[in-house]
Amino acid sequence: MGHVLSMVRDGLMSLASRMGTERDKAASVFYAQPILTDEQIIAAYRGSWLPRKIVDIPALDSCRKWRNWQAEGDQIGAIEAEERRLNLRGKVLETSKKGRLFGGAALFIGTCDADPSRPLDVERVGKGGLKHLTVLTRRQLAAGEIERDPTSEWYGRPKFYTLTGANGTQVAIHPSRLVIFNGAMAPDEDFGGTLGQASQGWGESVLTATFDAIKNADSTAANIASLVFEAKIDIIKVPQFSANIGNQTYEDAVLRRYSLANTIKGVNGTLILDSEEEYDSKSAPLSGLTDILMAFMQIVSGAADIPVTRLVGQSPAGLNATGDGDMKNYHDRIQAIQELDLTPAMSRLDECLIRSATGARDLDIYATWAPLEQMSEKEKADIFKTKADAARALFGSSSGQEILPRQALSEALVNTFVEDGSLPGLEAAIEAFGGVDQIGLHEGVPEKTTRQSEEQNPAFAAPAVNTASS
Repeated sequence: MGHVLSMVRDGLMSLASRMGTERDKAASVFYAQPILTDEQIIAAYRGSWLPRKIVDIPALDSCRKWRNWQAEGDQIGAIEAEERRLNLRGKVLETSKKGRLFGGAALFIGTCDADPSRPLDVERVGKGGLKHLTVLTRRQLAAGEIERDPTSEWYGRPKFYTLTGANGTQVAIHPSRLVIFNGAMAPDEDFGGTLGQASQGWGESVLTATFDAIKNADSTAANIASLVFEAKIDIIKVPQFSANIGNQTYEDAVLRRYSLANTIKGVNGTLILDSEEEYDSKSAPLSGLTDILMAFMQIVSGAADIPVTRLVGQSPAGLNATGDGDMKNYHDRIQAIQELDLTPAMSRLDECLIRSATGARDLDIYATWAPLEQMSEKEKADIFKTKADAARALFGSSSGQEILPRQALSEALVNTFVEDGSLPGLEAAIEAFGGVDQIGLHEGVPEKTTRQSEEQNPAFAAPAVNTASS
């Protein structure tokens, strides 16, 4: 007797409702490979505000507050001047937008090297060595063979990129000379993505996963707009209308008659009818259409991972609703994009930027992303007062009661207030009038307390006078 194999499936089933069986309506639902061509992407970006905002908003918010350089004052000034000369902030924003739109874009680091196919040596970049930055999209820059050596820095990424010029010439570019922005992550570089083999080495457009939600929202808005024109319909009952409709002369007379009546109504607001005619109007209910449209907008918001308050510009609805929690989560997401995507991608560019601005590489120079959330003046004043009260408690009311050495505490407070900008011009004032070590540790302490401290502390005692004869 042969062995009989049976298929066993684990899951919830109901023979009465056909749930989980082959006759379940959900059994016919499956996911297909999305096909989104460049023409569709460009048409959606140019023709609809939702795709444009989904692409632009995270890129804009990532660059909106930009970065704070940590270095000496003259070094910061030189680096920021170099950023302005190269329009670095604008170029990064443009590259980020195009990378999100097309699924890939790059910022070419122009150092005027003779052979761009060779790896970029940042140590050779001198003062003014960074000549230009050029934005290139996936449509202009073809990815080459994928690196398969697991010991290589470029494993899983193209070994080179090919740029096709206006006259048909092709230039090979080493990936170290490019700041790559890949948009949405592709599941696997071997899978091909939405564009097949042409997208290997790149990511996917952020519109790929959100396209259906966007189309549903746009279609709903268009249907509601069309329904508004049908919100009020005039109804006129004409005697013997059906019996005479076959007569061409009658039809022409009816059309002229009600065209004239409609014109008079539109100008004077008065409708002239025959005594046997009856007039009525029907209005379509529009009360629940806003809720339906906002439900579709909520789906788009979730698909794009952008709060509705930021995507649509609508104030939060509901009692005591502020939207602060949604915006905080969104700002955390933008900070993650800055730290996990932009910072690694721009690491070589930053090395070239520092050397091009200062002529050398000071290891103490680094940049941090400025926070997106800004405090109000009252919140800043409350934080300043809290820090001042904490410093006063650490300082102590008299000598000997301090928890930390006063000079160390003063220098720490100076650094704190300079970093958060609580006291603008504090560094210049200290250079002009001196710090704690120059003013003296006893300044501001009552004279009686100081004298007692000197008597009690041998370290403050006057040096002994040697009376012995020489």
